[in-house]
Amino acid sequence: MAKDVLCEVKNCQYWAQGNKCSADAIYVVSHAGNIASDSSETDCKTFIPSDEA
Repeated sequence: MAKDVLCEVKNCQYWAQGNKCSADAIYVVSHAGNIASDSSETDCKTFIPSDEA
């Protein structure tokens, strides 16, 4: 498992100083089934806007 998960989305509830992700788990999905060719074909479903926290 990754030691550090980095995130540059500062308006996410889980964004922490140093561009770290503070979520307990990360959920990433593909736009087209279970195979993606590159990162542009994926989305982080863990994202929650910080104004909804």
